[in-house]
Amino acid sequence: MPSLPLDLHYIALVLELIGISAAIHAIITVRTAQGAMAWAMALVFMPLLSLIPYLVFGRRRFDSYVKARRQADEEMARQAAELDWRPWIAEAMAAQQCSAANRKLKAMTALTGTPCVANNQVRLLINGEETFAAILTAIRGAQKVVLVQFFIIHDDALGLALQNTLLDRARAGVQVFLLYDAIGSHALPRAYVEKLREAGCEVKGFSNRRGLINRFQVNFRNHRKIVIVDGEVGFTGGLNVGDEYMGLKPPLAPWRDTHLELRGPALATLQETFAQDWYWVTRRLPTLLLPERYEDGGVLCQVVPSGPADDQETCSLFFVEAIHSARHRVWITTPYFIPDEAVSAALRLAALRGVDVRILLPSRPDHKVVYAASYLYAFEAVHAGVRVFRYGPGFLHQKVVLIDEDVAAVGSANLDNRSFRLNFEVMVMVMDVPFAWEVRKMLEQDFSRSRELTPEDNAALRRWRRVAMRVARVFSPVL
Repeated sequence: MPSLPLDLHYIALVLELIGISAAIHAIITVRTAQGAMAWAMALVFMPLLSLIPYLVFGRRRFDSYVKARRQADEEMARQAAELDWRPWIAEAMAAQQCSAANRKLKAMTALTGTPCVANNQVRLLINGEETFAAILTAIRGAQKVVLVQFFIIHDDALGLALQNTLLDRARAGVQVFLLYDAIGSHALPRAYVEKLREAGCEVKGFSNRRGLINRFQVNFRNHRKIVIVDGEVGFTGGLNVGDEYMGLKPPLAPWRDTHLELRGPALATLQETFAQDWYWVTRRLPTLLLPERYEDGGVLCQVVPSGPADDQETCSLFFVEAIHSARHRVWITTPYFIPDEAVSAALRLAALRGVDVRILLPSRPDHKVVYAASYLYAFEAVHAGVRVFRYGPGFLHQKVVLIDEDVAAVGSANLDNRSFRLNFEVMVMVMDVPFAWEVRKMLEQDFSRSRELTPEDNAALRRWRRVAMRVARVFSPVL
């Protein structure tokens, strides 16, 4: 067999040395042991194939990025505080002290730095038709300011409906701020954005922005979905802007998703969550509005934003605290189920305590590798006593948590490593028995349309599928 030319030997040696250096970097910087091991193995043994993906996907936590983002958040908070735009917040917080649900989840405020406030009104919005009917109606009634943020915006029928509604309001003198994720909305045509800007809308794409290397980094994505109109009504949840979210695109149709309509003091935190992202991109605050005060009554809410620049692993710990707090029931719906060790342990312990632990997952894949990895984690959960269901009618994309009889959460966070440590996410916890009952009835209907996994399902799988699931699991920490 002919030997490699000398220059190719040198190239191979240099690649191997770079791969080893990158592997050391991964071991030092990647937060989870599983993720560090997955990258290190690939970089040492397959440097030619893994170096560029590591540059793009693997440098998960740049110190410079985190430092810059935290500094921007601090600057934004100082500027927002100078506005003194929510002087009644202490009064709204005082009413929550007697809540048993709030005491049960007492770590949340310290974890998130966001207050749990009273006097809110909430409405559960099921699927795209109901959600976007409410959102577009609210925007059409805007008089002063509209804040809009989505991970994905498509230039299709729903995207054009949103665009036309924003154009109409901008031409009427309403301030419009639109923020989309540059990766999630990579297919959005420039013409879509320029038409909005020509009408006076402020439109920005969220990206890492800082540093030459970070221009190649696509891991930090803004997965939040937020709409706020005149500081009076807000929306958040799982739905993006696209015809598939209306259930119009097979084979994933009908699309199953959930959103939340919110009114009350909790909109202060939801607006500041939007403002942090807007400030990161523009170094300017958007216009923030709230009524002078709210009438007594309504429900307790806490907005839980999370992201890769947090001091703590907020998103993962949110799920851990929610699961540990459950005494009777914890039901979670998520399209992607790749829990880390802490969340897996919390689920197992809850099942051992006799808690009714259920996970509702889709039966159709939109990302095949993630789906394969989720399948393996699902069978492990079943073995540990967790009840796992596969939703039958179409693709399930909702992100909902139900805790006992009095707490429910709706938002954008999935039960996977990307949401735990890479994405900017937001959840809204509602501490109210009637609302939790409404969520329970919704999920019971979803379960009735689902099939529960059993250990026999795993035994019936062909060997090649089991191998594929385990291969997918190797890469699950970096998916």
